[in-house]
Amino acid sequence: MDQYEKMEKIGEGTYGKVYKAKDLVTGKLVALKKTRLEMEEEGVPSTTLREVSLLQMLSESNHIVKLMSVEHSEESGKACLYLVFEYLSTDLKKWMDKSGRGPSFPIPMATVKNLMYQLVKGLAHCHKHGVMHRDLKPQNLLIDDSNLCLKIADLGLGRAFSIPVKSYTHEIVTLWYRAPEVLLGSTHYATPVDMWSVGCIFAELVRKQALFPGDCELQQLLHIFKLLGTPTEENWPGVTRLRDWHEWPQWQAQDLKRIFPTLEAEGLDLMKKMFEYDPGRRISAKDALQHPYFSDLDKDVIDQLENPAINEQDDC
Repeated sequence: MDQYEKMEKIGEGTYGKVYKAKDLVTGKLVALKKTRLEMEEEGVPSTTLREVSLLQMLSESNHIVKLMSVEHSEESGKACLYLVFEYLSTDLKKWMDKSGRGPSFPIPMATVKNLMYQLVKGLAHCHKHGVMHRDLKPQNLLIDDSNLCLKIADLGLGRAFSIPVKSYTHEIVTLWYRAPEVLLGSTHYATPVDMWSVGCIFAELVRKQALFPGDCELQQLLHIFKLLGTPTEENWPGVTRLRDWHEWPQWQAQDLKRIFPTLEAEGLDLMKKMFEYDPGRRISAKDALQHPYFSDLDKDVIDQLENPAINEQDDC
């Protein structure tokens, strides 16, 4: 760890502290994620090694924050593992707020489309390798200001096990992007939970404010049902058998065009497919990439962000 000079603590995530640091060899800034490690007699636990190798494999996509190296050190007689990630100074939430908060300061629709394509592309890469994120939100999406390259972050250790309910600092983890099957207590969920979160982030980029800002599970579900209609056995087979299902007030789905007047018809169609109640009918990341909403996007420019031979910058 002598190679890195810690500059400041920039966060405390679900799995440990995160520091901004300088790599003294290359002079580059990095993010050090310190993980609390339960050491076994034979060294690093195999589950940790598996997840680290998964993170390294996912780093091949330029829309996933790059894991540059893994460092093992001892502090106060205890073993620690530091994951060394590329450092990006801003996340999507801060980036959105920079141009002014709220609907009066809209993001150009072409920029929304560009960012959405990058997010879906990064997520398709995760899902292809069997990895769910489970906690996608604007704060977990980092932006390289120099070229507007979006990268998915916080695929941290332990993601393979459960959706975090509380973060390491005991803050309640936001429910705003959480899929209804999780809120209703489904024990079997899969990659569609991430696509619901992507739909919420899409809506927030278009409106410049959160679509479903609930502060408890009940309120979160009421926000969703009031806008999209109360789910039924017809549009979501099996919903009434989920653990936390109740007899809810019966709302009809609202017209999304009224909520998102600036969004083109293809964009509304894609959002509706992300907000399908039945996870089995919800659009996948792979299929979303082929959606007509993205047909007029210059994908070559985005692909160049992925190819360091074309784009000389190392960090994006």
